[in-house]
Amino acid sequence: MNLFSPLTLGRLELPNRLVMAPLTRTRSGRRGVPTELMAEHYAQRASMGLIISEGIYTSLEGQGFTWQPGLTTDEQIAGWKNVTDAVHAAGGRIVAQVMNAGRVTSPGTNGGRRVVAPSAIAVDGLTHTYEGKQPYPVPHALTTAEIPAITAEFVAASRAAMEAGFDGVELHSANGYLLHEFLSPDSNLRTDMYGGSPENRARFVIEVYRAVADAIGADRTGLRISPENNIQGVLETNPADVLATYTALVAGIAPLKPAFLSILHRDPSDILVQELRKSFGGPVLLNSGFGILTTREEALRFMDQDLGDGVVVGRPVIANPDLVRRWQEDLPLNIPDPSTFYSHGPAGYTDYPAYAEAS
Repeated sequence: MNLFSPLTLGRLELPNRLVMAPLTRTRSGRRGVPTELMAEHYAQRASMGLIISEGIYTSLEGQGFTWQPGLTTDEQIAGWKNVTDAVHAAGGRIVAQVMNAGRVTSPGTNGGRRVVAPSAIAVDGLTHTYEGKQPYPVPHALTTAEIPAITAEFVAASRAAMEAGFDGVELHSANGYLLHEFLSPDSNLRTDMYGGSPENRARFVIEVYRAVADAIGADRTGLRISPENNIQGVLETNPADVLATYTALVAGIAPLKPAFLSILHRDPSDILVQELRKSFGGPVLLNSGFGILTTREEALRFMDQDLGDGVVVGRPVIANPDLVRRWQEDLPLNIPDPSTFYSHGPAGYTDYPAYAEAS
């Protein structure tokens, strides 16, 4: 096994083990409709073994960012169909990351709708909205009776992803958003069947995964987690509790033989990550996180040490649409420009050049 060898993820056959991370880029219109510019951007990166789309909201209520795309309307589905057609025409594979932002949003972002979470605890800080920066509101704590409707939204969006031509979906249970909020004892203070013990806190994510897998197939459905990432107020600081919670989660989905488990953790060699990989028993994708830029040397080391089955890469793919070739041949890299990460035009999005031999 090496970084540039094929990999099977459920129904997907990947030509290499480099995976484009889900990267919020705020290029859709305010109606959440993917654009031709987005189709060009994703198609440029089709040589990656797999593309994971930016986070796509499953409901208007769950929109987390301004200019974020959705999968809730016919217009959005048609826009994504243009994207997936372009990626497939370029020889690539792409799955949709579907998400509900939970408490990490505001009525100024989601059109005046309510903000939901497992418990009525606000994120500390400010969020960017269409109306400027605003404090995060205290969210509505979902009742036990309301939870099945949220699950149904994930199912509907996943079905829409299939209609839009995606090759599968990745459920976003990481980085402090709704599914992740249920996992942490800091953001989940519930006393019903979805709170308290590690097994109860893992229950909602397991239910969502099972429902989506039943709708589109487990071999088309992956899951992204970020244990111990401690981001956006979702704290996981008790190692024993973290291991128990995520072991329960993995045990709840592993029998279905998911397409993959994507683990965002600062140290993929950590015993937690490796224990989860062992328990999962299927393909595990590794991402070392936001704090450290993933390098070619690091990715090669992950494979050489057999720490996972594929490597998820973010910023290097932003600046290098032909990253697979550059890393395989150890060619120089373009440098990403952070000032354009969340802007709205082609600059820093579709204008990074592929490698050209010097004349």
